[in-house]
Amino acid sequence: MASHRRFAPSFMLLCSSMLVSASVAAQTPAYDLIIRGGTIYDGSGKAPVVGDIAIKDDRIVAVGKVDGTAKTEVAAKGMAVAPGFINMLSWATESLIADPKSQSDIRQGVTLEVMGEGWSMGPVNATMKALETERQGDIKFPIEWTSLGDYLSWLEKRGVSTNVASFVGAATVRVHELGEGDVDPTPEQLGRMRALVRQAMNEGAMGVGSSIIYAPGSYAETAELVALTSEAAKCGGMYISHMRSEGDRIEEAVDELIDISRRSGAPAEIYHLKMAGRSNWGKLDTIVKKIEDARAEGLKITTDMYTYTAGATGLDAAMPTWVQAGGLEEWIKRLKDPAIRARVAEEMKKPGSNWENLYFGAGADKMILSGFKNDALKPLTGKTLAQVAAMRGKSPEETAMDLVVEDGSRVGTVYFLMSEDNVRRQVQLPWMSFGSDAASQATEGVFLKSGSHPRTYGNFARLLGRYVRDEKLIPLEQAVYRLTTQPATNLGIKDRGALKPGYYADVVVFDPATIGDRSTFEKPHQYSVGMRDVFVNGVGVLRNGEHSGATPGRAVRGAGFNRCS
Repeated sequence: MASHRRFAPSFMLLCSSMLVSASVAAQTPAYDLIIRGGTIYDGSGKAPVVGDIAIKDDRIVAVGKVDGTAKTEVAAKGMAVAPGFINMLSWATESLIADPKSQSDIRQGVTLEVMGEGWSMGPVNATMKALETERQGDIKFPIEWTSLGDYLSWLEKRGVSTNVASFVGAATVRVHELGEGDVDPTPEQLGRMRALVRQAMNEGAMGVGSSIIYAPGSYAETAELVALTSEAAKCGGMYISHMRSEGDRIEEAVDELIDISRRSGAPAEIYHLKMAGRSNWGKLDTIVKKIEDARAEGLKITTDMYTYTAGATGLDAAMPTWVQAGGLEEWIKRLKDPAIRARVAEEMKKPGSNWENLYFGAGADKMILSGFKNDALKPLTGKTLAQVAAMRGKSPEETAMDLVVEDGSRVGTVYFLMSEDNVRRQVQLPWMSFGSDAASQATEGVFLKSGSHPRTYGNFARLLGRYVRDEKLIPLEQAVYRLTTQPATNLGIKDRGALKPGYYADVVVFDPATIGDRSTFEKPHQYSVGMRDVFVNGVGVLRNGEHSGATPGRAVRGAGFNRCS
């Protein structure tokens, strides 16, 4: 005969409670976000797969077939899903202060801005703060920090849509100790400069960035750069450089960069590789061989580029560096001296003997004036130097000098210098990453006071639309790798740049069939199209093509952070 047991009321209540708890658990979303059914380009360069991405808090927790539910689900069928893109050369240092939404880059899928091309936002002393405040253009702001680490923390605390990182500028360190003159450091001064690099590395700098085509950075000799870079190398950092020449002396400039890498022990990257000036277009094969020979030797040499045939800088690149010694104010004072003006005008008409003459390389009719500080000169924005010279009845050389004096600035200028064939070839180089060499702007507010270069709004979308989809120069999975995992690896960044469990949830969703640039030299303030969703640290910043206003960006620190004192 079977035995029947009676269950105590307390036990029955326990069982009932467990059933209710299990039911609630089953209904509780396991994830914050699931991106469903997208074509996943994970950053590895491998062929894509269709699957899901699950995100909890600020991390990716699953990639592939994801079961369970999420607070938010995003349908991505037919869309490309990739890691957020890394802008290897960003000038968003000030634009993010004016507008933290970083719209022109977010709308292309950029989730990390890497700054510090020769100049960085720290370290700064009292004299530097005063000068920089006086020299500010359309964007005005108080300089409330002293070190590079302070600036990154300040930006993060204030709120920013993209993640931010920075190299420490070799010119910034030089000016901190030597001022803006053409002088060599004493051993004691060089020791202090090295200490500033160590401090910046301990605060999270990615390495040392130089821009030795422009004064005062150009006054640094190779030994000085080796000394500074050696400090970065000890902390796991790299050297990255706008070299002394991208034109007539580019072979020697590449040799110098490779020499600095070899002597310092640091990996090195060439900023915006280009062959500037028609007479130099045929040098690409020679430069590629130099880089590949160095890589075969075991040196870690890489490059980045923007996808346009014109660069953008200032009229300082049209004049010899000797006239700029001592800084902007001394330069302007000299340009008021008739004898000095005559000498400068003559030097502008021929290749620079020990400086890079972009005026000679482009010509006045291939130089578009894009940025003025003086409101009275802003109507000249978008005109060529040749057009303004004709309007004023003066030579282009005299006009360029007059504009610097009248504007009290270097005057933003676009120079047409490069070959489209070389741009196409460079896109295909396996060690090439990408950087805009521009601010991250918006089609409103303070940014409309000046012109812009279309790379500001279109560099990354142009790569994916024109060169990947339309011209099929490289497959999409390779382009994604070189926008994500490759630069993250070069920089030594952990847990970013790939779609892997445990990595930060910087994720983009875009339409490969429609992504593309719309900005032009004539009408630069136009957003790119085709980027649908962007998530930064798991937070939706771009949703269905519109900015959410969210500012979840963080300071991304280098390998020496808190271990390089």
